[in-house]
Amino acid sequence: MKEKLFDTEYESLRQAAECHRQVRRYAQSFVRPGISYLEVVKRIEDAARKLIRANKLEAGMAFPCGTSINNCAAHFAPNLGDTKILHKDDVVKIDFGVHVNGYLVDSAFTVAFNPIYDPLLEASKEATATGVKESGIDARLGEIGERIQETMESYEVEIKGKTYKVRSIQNLGGHMVNRYRVHGHKMVPTVKGGSQQKMEEGEIYAIETFGSTGKGYVMETEDTSHYMRTFDAKPVAIRNSRSRALLKLIEDNFSTLAFARRWLDELGFEKHFSALKPLVDCGAVTAYPPLSDISGSYVSQSEHSFILRPTCKEILSVGDDYCAFVS
Repeated sequence: MKEKLFDTEYESLRQAAECHRQVRRYAQSFVRPGISYLEVVKRIEDAARKLIRANKLEAGMAFPCGTSINNCAAHFAPNLGDTKILHKDDVVKIDFGVHVNGYLVDSAFTVAFNPIYDPLLEASKEATATGVKESGIDARLGEIGERIQETMESYEVEIKGKTYKVRSIQNLGGHMVNRYRVHGHKMVPTVKGGSQQKMEEGEIYAIETFGSTGKGYVMETEDTSHYMRTFDAKPVAIRNSRSRALLKLIEDNFSTLAFARRWLDELGFEKHFSALKPLVDCGAVTAYPPLSDISGSYVSQSEHSFILRPTCKEILSVGDDYCAFVS
């Protein structure tokens, strides 16, 4: 009987998950050296919108497709005009989310064209698999993080004659997922010493791990592409009329889901930055800059979403294309 209370939520999540599975298979068919970052994200986002029948807040992208390269771990996506292309020695993280009625699936994988990076990719895949296996009703978040770190840091990778221990990035991790909010109030660490909060029945999580050949710590960098309406933002007076119009467009199309600057252009709000900046300055909108480890390092990422149903743990994003594991 209790399961039936969640039928609508389950169906929305499963639709989003199936869309994600099909689109990432499609992405794996064309992400190759020589393709531009911009073409990668546009093809993925266009495919997801078409498949999910995107319609403002009813269904669509849950956040912009990320293409974080090499030492950049997260939150990078090209803005309009970006002409950079992928190279054969790049390590690129493909991270995107899809939602139906605000119920979203967040999942990511890493692509490398040179096999020397295989151990780095395997480290994050196995660390995420460990995190998912350790998760469940009443599981303690800090204990999951400790197991993730043990798995991640059991790996080494040799690059250009030098051996690197793969480090679990300490200030990034998994997270609870709420309706129309990709990062909920509980975080799942990827190193030991984290919160002793427990997972609870009915919660949705994304287990997300990052393996690095650098310091295992990321910092904000420039060229922000990801923005989001600040959740629970306090009401403020916005005097700039274009900023007010832009905020309404954001609320109507994204609510508190993340969006990309180029999406504002696609919606016809051109030359938007002068209107966007005041919204960030007053706290109505939050900017999420790219997050990077030290220059010259390489980072891999793996991420899966699941829901803790009353009778089981349903791994929403798993598929036969990557990281199949026993729950």
